[in-house]
Amino acid sequence: MPEATYPPLDVLKPVADGLWIVDSGPLRALGIPLPVRMTVIRLRDGSIWLHSPTRYDPRLHQDIAALGPIRHMVAPNIAHWTFLKEWQTQCPDALTWAAPNLRQRGQVRRSGLRIDRVLDDAPPPEWAADLRQVVVPGGLSFREVAFFHGASRTLILTDLVLNLEPAKMPALVRPLLRLARMTAPDGQPPPYLRLVIRLRRRAAAQAVSELLALKPERVVFAHGLWFMRDGAAHLRRSLRWLGAFG
Repeated sequence: MPEATYPPLDVLKPVADGLWIVDSGPLRALGIPLPVRMTVIRLRDGSIWLHSPTRYDPRLHQDIAALGPIRHMVAPNIAHWTFLKEWQTQCPDALTWAAPNLRQRGQVRRSGLRIDRVLDDAPPPEWAADLRQVVVPGGLSFREVAFFHGASRTLILTDLVLNLEPAKMPALVRPLLRLARMTAPDGQPPPYLRLVIRLRRRAAAQAVSELLALKPERVVFAHGLWFMRDGAAHLRRSLRWLGAFG
């Protein structure tokens, strides 16, 4: 069985000054083993911001805390929240920020997950000096909040790009992944998510136009091979299914 993930797992990996990623997984989703990724940023005030926390690991927690106090944990869309509860338990002083509509999900309410703040297009004062953010809408309550770290010119997404490497996937599913256009070098989100986002196509295209205007050098996302350079060009190709932007 090929290794779906990006070892070493559950450890900090530096990307740029003040920005790290943590690779984890695999998660079983869509019938395939998915790698999953968290992004860690040290804000100018010295505090730590966690985007889409992956599974909790005590050693990882210790390593992150050595960078600064963990004060913000972000659930960036209505799907990426399942590991937050344990991080909340271990980081009781951190605020949990969530994408619009996450709080209303029955599964979330039953889980006991605490949501302290709801995100929108305007970055809150806590990180306005470090990050810009844009809400990308879809139908059926889908929202994904994208973030841009200006100091490193890094765009941080979650599921808007899914860029799986076929060699890391089971052989039987590789043809299906290619057919669904979910494979590197310019992978797209799964077909069902493309359909959901197209329900708000005009608004979503406008949001994507705002992201492209930022001209990111890097694009980090939750699943697959992230774009280490030429980020804006890769992003435009990966989101070409949405049609004209702006």
